[in-house]
Amino acid sequence: MRLPAALAPLRLRLFRLLWTANTVVSLGTLLQNTGAGWLMATLSPTPLTVSLVQAATILPVFLLALPAGAIADILDKRTFILATQVWMALAAATLAAITAGGGVTASLLLAFTFAIGIGAATNAPAWGSMLIEVVPRRDVAQAVALNGVGFNIARAIGPALAGFLVLWGGPGLVFGLNALSYLAVIAAVLVWQRRKRAGALPRERLGGAIRAGVRFARYAPAMRASMLRCAALFFPAAAPWALLPLVVKQQLGLGAGTYGILLGLMGTGGVAAGMMLPRVRHHLTRGDTVFYCSLLTAAATAGLGLTRSWAPAAVAMLVFGVGWVAASSIVQSVAQLAAPPWVRARALAIYQLALNGALVAGTFFWGWLGNVIGLPNSLLAAAGTCAILGVASRRIGIDDEGARPQGLTSVPTPDAVDPALAPVLGASRDRVLETQAYHIAPSDRAAFLELMAEVRHVRGRLGAVTWRLYEDVSYPEAWLEVWQAETWSDHLREVARLSEADRAVLARALALSHDARPLRRLIAVQPTPRPRPASEPRDGAPR
Repeated sequence: MRLPAALAPLRLRLFRLLWTANTVVSLGTLLQNTGAGWLMATLSPTPLTVSLVQAATILPVFLLALPAGAIADILDKRTFILATQVWMALAAATLAAITAGGGVTASLLLAFTFAIGIGAATNAPAWGSMLIEVVPRRDVAQAVALNGVGFNIARAIGPALAGFLVLWGGPGLVFGLNALSYLAVIAAVLVWQRRKRAGALPRERLGGAIRAGVRFARYAPAMRASMLRCAALFFPAAAPWALLPLVVKQQLGLGAGTYGILLGLMGTGGVAAGMMLPRVRHHLTRGDTVFYCSLLTAAATAGLGLTRSWAPAAVAMLVFGVGWVAASSIVQSVAQLAAPPWVRARALAIYQLALNGALVAGTFFWGWLGNVIGLPNSLLAAAGTCAILGVASRRIGIDDEGARPQGLTSVPTPDAVDPALAPVLGASRDRVLETQAYHIAPSDRAAFLELMAEVRHVRGRLGAVTWRLYEDVSYPEAWLEVWQAETWSDHLREVARLSEADRAVLARALALSHDARPLRRLIAVQPTPRPRPASEPRDGAPR
């Protein structure tokens, strides 16, 4: 039986297992968050302490996402995911046991919530980067959307189920079920027989790996575009998330039951978006889809600000869920496709920092603005901002995956290392200076300079810490490109990191040169002062 296009990634057994496990964990997380919030409201019923539960969940993302992404790229990804799942299962099980025994306090609840947040923050980059290894490249966007569908299915039933379970068995029950949910991921990941990549080079050091990831995100146009489009949407779209409880209570005059229903409708909209995406992609580009989703989100936010009845609010949240999930699925898939395997987890960690940063900044800003100008006006301002940023960011392209290389993509290889220096290079921690000489005809000067702007981005993505282009003042046809790698090992990794598109850019630059010279590599050397004979006087001493 052929699956619909929306469910195409589910034809793969491994993805089905991982998707099911991810949905189960999403449900467990919602049970955990709902139970923790309710328990904190009982232990210490003040707005500050209750809000600290959410802070303890989000804060680890800002502290650990980037180091976690680097570790996931350096170590075996499968092992790393298993370790984070075991950590979260143990933390949740311990919290469940303490709560069931009646020994939980507000401080302990925050501590274990923070511990679970650490596991979630460290797991997220590895889990997200794993997706592209499991499904074909053409299915990545829909696989991301299906993960959103799974989360929204959990969101649609999680809060109501958590409320029932807390009333029936207490918070300890939902904490225990959350601990069991991690076993689903552990079982699914154990089935994944990931092919390990053997490398002749030593593993990257953590600090260098983090810096390499940041440089890649800085010099990869698709990564920058995805983060900018993400921030442009999620900063204003944070308003309904932050203000929905007050909308229900103050504007609608209703209670927690309506709040749960509206959250469930938003989840239903997210499920619908995931199912509709394949058909939408046949008619719209990725950039246009995100643009129209931004307008949908703006309209839903405005509707929420204007409504005084539950029915329009329900429609607004349904539409908001459609716009939110469709846009986030597409933008995240752009970030995943832009990153090669060696840096994928780091790139996704940086993307998640941009996403969470936009959400947190938006949450605080729209909440503050609501105190100043009122709740409805704050939502209307957020809707207007969403529409304006959507129009302004439409020019930031996310559709080009990079031109396919044309013609030759080979580049000159440097001269071999002198055997006398080989032992020194392997242990060196000094920077390596690399140079490439060009001889460019005056008629090709403009084309060469335009192409070297692309070359600069290539060198930066590959790990260059500095880059300069010099023109010889005596011989204007002579040019020298100079860049530095942090260590000799990082220099050697440049070759392994070269994509065909990168090779094509470098080959085009060299093709403009009338006299292509081999790339030269120079290692930094610390000068040693000459020992001064005892009879030689010091500077300034009488002779």
